[in-house]
Amino acid sequence: MSEGQVRRLPSGGHIDRDRLVSVRFDGRLYQGYAGDTLASLLLANGVQLIGRSFKYHRPRGILAAGHEEPNALVELGEGQCREPNTRATVIEARDGLVASSQNRFPSLRFDLLSVNGLLHRFLVAGFYYKTFMWPASFWERVYERQIRRAAGLGRAADSADPDHYEHAHAHADVVVAGAGPAGLMAALAAGLSGARVLLIEAGPLLGGRLLWEQEHVDDAPAADWVASVEVRLRGMDNVRVLTRTSLTSVYDHGVLSAVEQVPPLAETAEHLPRQRLWVIRSRQLVSATGALERPLVFDDNDRPGVMLATAVRRYLNQFAVAPGRRFLVATNNDDAYRTAFDLAAAGCEVAAIADARTEPGAVAEQARELGIRVLTGAVPARAIGGQSLRRVALQDPDGVPKASVDCDCLAVSGGFSPDVSLLSQCGDQPVWDAELAAFRPAGGVESASAAGSAAGAYALADCLAGGYNAGRDAAHKLGFTVAESGALPRVAVRPEAPIRPIWRCPGSGKAFVDLQNDVTVDDIRLADQEGFHSVEHLKRYTTLGMGTDQGKTSSVNGLGVLAQIQQRAIAEVGTTRFRPPAVPVAVGAYAGHRRGQEFAPVRRTAMDDWHRQQGALFIEAGHWLRPSCYPRDGEDIAAATWREALAVRHSVGICDVSTLGKIDVMGPDAAEFLNRIYLNGFLKLPVGKVRYGVMLRPDGHLFDDGTTSRFADDHFVTTTTTANAGRVLAHMEFHAQVAWPDLDVNVASATEQWATMAVAGPRSRETLQRALPEADLSNEALPFMGFLNLLDGPYPVRIFRISFSGELAYEVSVPWGYGSAMWRRIMAAGADFGISPYGTEALGVLRIEKGHPAGPEFDGRTTAEDIGLAGMVEKQKKDYVGKVLAARPGLADTCRPRLVGLRPLEPGGRLRGGAHLLEPGGDATIENSLGWLSSVTHSPHLEQWIALAFLRDGDQRHGQRLDAVFPLKGESVPVEVCSPCFIDPQGSRLRG
Repeated sequence: MSEGQVRRLPSGGHIDRDRLVSVRFDGRLYQGYAGDTLASLLLANGVQLIGRSFKYHRPRGILAAGHEEPNALVELGEGQCREPNTRATVIEARDGLVASSQNRFPSLRFDLLSVNGLLHRFLVAGFYYKTFMWPASFWERVYERQIRRAAGLGRAADSADPDHYEHAHAHADVVVAGAGPAGLMAALAAGLSGARVLLIEAGPLLGGRLLWEQEHVDDAPAADWVASVEVRLRGMDNVRVLTRTSLTSVYDHGVLSAVEQVPPLAETAEHLPRQRLWVIRSRQLVSATGALERPLVFDDNDRPGVMLATAVRRYLNQFAVAPGRRFLVATNNDDAYRTAFDLAAAGCEVAAIADARTEPGAVAEQARELGIRVLTGAVPARAIGGQSLRRVALQDPDGVPKASVDCDCLAVSGGFSPDVSLLSQCGDQPVWDAELAAFRPAGGVESASAAGSAAGAYALADCLAGGYNAGRDAAHKLGFTVAESGALPRVAVRPEAPIRPIWRCPGSGKAFVDLQNDVTVDDIRLADQEGFHSVEHLKRYTTLGMGTDQGKTSSVNGLGVLAQIQQRAIAEVGTTRFRPPAVPVAVGAYAGHRRGQEFAPVRRTAMDDWHRQQGALFIEAGHWLRPSCYPRDGEDIAAATWREALAVRHSVGICDVSTLGKIDVMGPDAAEFLNRIYLNGFLKLPVGKVRYGVMLRPDGHLFDDGTTSRFADDHFVTTTTTANAGRVLAHMEFHAQVAWPDLDVNVASATEQWATMAVAGPRSRETLQRALPEADLSNEALPFMGFLNLLDGPYPVRIFRISFSGELAYEVSVPWGYGSAMWRRIMAAGADFGISPYGTEALGVLRIEKGHPAGPEFDGRTTAEDIGLAGMVEKQKKDYVGKVLAARPGLADTCRPRLVGLRPLEPGGRLRGGAHLLEPGGDATIENSLGWLSSVTHSPHLEQWIALAFLRDGDQRHGQRLDAVFPLKGESVPVEVCSPCFIDPQGSRLRG
C-alpha cells in the first residue's frame, strides 16, 4: 500500500500495483495505481468531498462508479486544455493528470454560495420565472448576470483547444453495445456465424460486472472466462473490438454514433487524437449496456458517503478500495446483500443491513450467519453529517423511527432499471414491468434488441443465455447460421426474493431525486400543483433528468414520486423520450478536424501555383481560393483592380473561372429535365449552342443563374455560380430522384474535371487564335452563344463564346491536369497585346458596369421580374420549379423594388453598398426607404462611382434624382436613376 492510500486494500483488484501514478486534485498531489479511475484513486486516499451541487452548493461526494455518476463532475486540465463536467468515475488515472473541483467559491471546503441552502424555500422549481420579473430592466443588467455567476457547472476554456479529434467510419452486420456477460455472449454467437461483428465497450477492459463480482463461470473465476472469450473474439477476422468507446446515438437506417476515448498515450503522442467519433453503419444492434441501480430517496440523501451499493462493490473488488471504514447497507432487494458480503470478506466493518422488506428470505439468514446485523422493515430516514457522513437514522416504511447507526459510508440500493436509452432512440417505447419494478424495452424493433440486464434479466445465467440468443437471432435475421446454444457456460443459480419498490422514504426534509440538478421531492410536488402534470412538462419545469447524466439515476425515481403524488400507477405516468447522445460527447469530437482552416476543404484551381508566383491576393469563394487581384509594386488593391479592369476594356485579360460549378446532365430526358428546372426553355436549344438560364427556388425566389451548353441530344453541360454549385447539384438530384422519377436523366458534378479560363477584351479573339491555331474562331464558325468542342488534339478543348464582361469574350475549358499549361499558353499568345490576368475584384467591376446581377442581387428575396427578366417569364407557357409560388400576389406586385443603375450627380460622389434610397431631403427612416444599393464599384472606365440598386417602381424612375443615404457614416449622396447597363447597352462589343 502506497503512502497516503489509507483506504486501499493490501491485495486484489484489476490494478497494476507495480505502476504508481500521481495526480493533482485541487492543488494537492495524490497517488494511485495504473488501472485506477480518478474516483477510485481519490477514494483510496480518503477523499470523499468531490464537488458542490448545482443550485444549493451542498457538499457532494461520489455516488456511482460509471457514466451514471451525477455528483463527481470535475474539470480536467488547465488553461487551453481545461475540460469541464467530466465524470471522475470514468477518467482513467494517469501520471501527471490535473483535475479540480468546480462550481464552488472560494474553495471546495468553504463555499460562500452554500448560503443558498438557507434560501431553499425561495429557490424552488421555476423560481427564476417567478422571482426576477420586476423591474423588467433589471433582468439583463442584474438578475441574469448574478444567476449565471451562481449557477452552472464547470468553466469552458477561454481559448482554443490545442487537442485534436478525428472521425472514423465502420460497417458491421451486428453491433453489440456493452461487453459484459450478455454482450460477450452476443458477440461470440454472432461472430461464430460469420457475420461482421463490432463489439463496443465503454471501459478499458472487457467483462462488465464480471470484473467486480465474486462470480464463477464454468467452475473458474469469472475473470478467467472473460479472458478466454476475449482471446476467441480477437482471434476472429470478422470481429472487431473497440474499448474505451461509448455508443451514444442511434439514428435511422442503421446509422450509429460512438465516441472513443483514446488511451492516455495520446497525452504525449502528438499524432494521436484525444477522442475519436465513430460513425457506424449497421444492420442489427444488440444493446447489452446493463442496468442502472437506483438510489433511495430520503432526507439529506446527498451527503458525501452515500453511495450506490453496486458502486461500493465495484470499488472494493475492481479497484481494491474500501470507500469507508464503517458501512451501512440500505436496500429493498437481494443484490445489495452481495455488497455487504464482499465488504465483510475484505475485512471491512459492516454495521448493519437495513432491508425495507419484512421477509427478505434466505439472503438475510446468510448475512446473519456471517455475523452481520439485519434490520428488516427498515429504510433510511435521514443521513446525518456535513462534508462527510457520520450517522444514518432508520425508520420503518411508515415513518416510525427504528434505530440510528454510526457509519461513514451508506451503500443504498433502490432496485435496478434496465438501460433503455439506446433502444428508446430506436423507437422502442419502454413498458413498465411490475415484477422488476422498472421500465424495460418492449421489443418489436426489427433492427435492434436488448440482452441481459438491459432486457431486465439480472441473473448471470439469464444474462449469458439471453446474450447468446440475442446474438444468434441478430445473425439469423441477416441470413447467417449459428450453432445451437448447447454449450452455454455453467454458473450457480441463486433464488431471489421479490423487490419492494420504494420511491420516497417517509420524511419531511430535503430529499433529492435528481442529485445533479438539485431537484427534490418538494419540487416535483410543487410542479404538479402548478399544473405540470405530464412527465415531459415536469422534466422541463423542474429540470429533472436534464443534466449531463440525462437522469440515469433519477428519472425512474422521479416518475415513481410523481405517480405517488398523482395517486396513479407508474405505468400510467409513462416515461420521457430518450434522445441522443446517451452519454456526453465533447463538441470537439463532433467537429473532428473540421476547425479553423480544416472546417471546410480548401480547394485550389489548377493554375494556383501560377497565381501565387504572380503575387496574387486570394479570396475565399465557397470552398475555393480565387485570386482577387494581382497587385504590382506600389499598387494597392484598388489600383490593381482598376488596372486589370481597364486591360479587359482596352485590350485583353484572362481570368481563372475554374471554380464555377459544372454539372453534366445526361439521358434521353435531359432536355425535358432542364426545361422544368429553369424558368426559360431548353427543349429547342440546338446542339452546339449555349443559353443563359435562371432557376427559381420552389418558393418562387431566384436561386441561381448560369449557362447551359448542348453537346448532344442527350448531353448538356450546365454552369452555376461558385458558391451555389453544391446546392444546385442537390436541387437537381432531388428533382431527378424524387419529384420526377419517371424522367430518364442523370446529373453529375464535373467542376473538378475541367479547368476553365475566361479570355475577354477587344483582342481576345486574336490572342486565342494564336494560342489555338487549329480552331476557327471567326464569327461564322463560332458566333456569340456558341461553342466548339475540339477533340483532335492531345487533349480535348472546349471553347465557349460567352461574356459576362460586356466585351468580346471566350471561356476555354481543358481537362484539369492541362489547366496550367493552357493558361501559360494563352498568356504567351497575348504577350504582345499586354494581356493581363484579372481577379474577382476586377470581374466585379466589369459585371456591374455591364449591369449583370450576381450574388448581391440573388439574396434570397428577389424574383426574376425584380432583376429585369419579366419578358423571359411572361412568354413561358411551360411548367417549371417555382412557377406557382412565383405568382403569389406579394411576388407579382408591380410596385416591388426593381433593378436599376445609379450614378452620383456630383463629381467624386462616393456610393456605398447597403445605402438606402430616399426622396430628396427625406428623413432617414425605414418607412421612407424606397430601396437599397446592392452592388457598388468605382468604374475606372467611366471614372466615377456606379451602383446597381433595387428601387420601388424602379423601371418607371429612370432619370429621377434621389438621395443615397448611409446612416452609419452620416452620408447622403445625390444620385440619378439610370439603366443598370452602363457599358455598351446595344451589345455591339460582345458580338464583334
